[in-house]
Amino acid sequence: MKVWKNLRVLSDTVFSLRSYNRYLLRDEIPVCNYCKDAGPLNQETTPLFFNENVQELLKKLTRIDYEKVFRSRKLERRLGTPKFKFMTDEELEKARKKAELRAEEKLQMPPILPPRKQVNHVYVVDKKIVGYTEAKYLFTDISFGKNDRNRHIVLRDVDGTLRKATWEERDKANQIYFPRPGRKLRIPKMFQPEYFEEVLSKGWYEFILDRACIQFEPDDPLYIHVTQATYDKIAETGNFKELESTRHYGPMIYHLTEKENLSSLFIYFLNSDRLVEVVDVIRLHGIIHPDKICSAEYIPGEEFLLVKAFISEYYHQKPDLMLTLKSYEDFISKPKSQAVV
Repeated sequence: MKVWKNLRVLSDTVFSLRSYNRYLLRDEIPVCNYCKDAGPLNQETTPLFFNENVQELLKKLTRIDYEKVFRSRKLERRLGTPKFKFMTDEELEKARKKAELRAEEKLQMPPILPPRKQVNHVYVVDKKIVGYTEAKYLFTDISFGKNDRNRHIVLRDVDGTLRKATWEERDKANQIYFPRPGRKLRIPKMFQPEYFEEVLSKGWYEFILDRACIQFEPDDPLYIHVTQATYDKIAETGNFKELESTRHYGPMIYHLTEKENLSSLFIYFLNSDRLVEVVDVIRLHGIIHPDKICSAEYIPGEEFLLVKAFISEYYHQKPDLMLTLKSYEDFISKPKSQAVV
């Protein structure tokens, strides 16, 4: 029975991979309706994720690796013949700037939002039409100029209730009338609870997160569950390199900082001798948790003092992190001639 279940989830995952690959063939970046349709942001009600300082720190931490950003993906097609061009210095500079802009598009971060509120708005209940039909009627406004988030969608139940459609009903109606590439009417099995843990254990973190961006909106509770579970799994395994230079790296760091689950990330940075990035995460922590600002002040060139003070103050109960911090302190205190292996 377990073998049959594993075959089903593997088959569904392979199908999702093929669907996802066909979407990537278009060389497009999944953009959520919220980002495209929300309009100008209201600074008073906008989540902290959109704060300018937060965005600046997250983009800095992502570290653009052009080889990884523009790497060849396994898309079930033959690779094209490489093209070589002779360019002047001016043409080369234009091509480089174009590549930088394209890389920024590819690394556009999916937003972190609170879960959307359930819709429970009833217009009227007409008992006279009870029993008239056994089917529900869905009415969708397809007028020009509407978007998926402000389009009027109402539903008439069999008991005569005329109400606003739920988010799940809205998503299906929008996908029927205005289909989005790669998105399915039914939730793929890989995201269902009985299969998700098994897919997550395979370590396909970027695929899972990309697929979630295509299938869900960022305020969908299931999207939030899938992404947060993936981030937590990465923190548990310490496999942060998998998401470096991807659009999901910044949201992952934001989530771990918000949940104050930074010990494994700090260990990863210290073992990689990336002290400046630990400082950036500490600065991010101060923005998200203004009541937990490190007592030590940041002094350029003295980054380790800030890092040591912060870890000793808030993460002293993490023995693995404290041991890594001690080893790093011993490493930087040695003369360079002894530190080089």
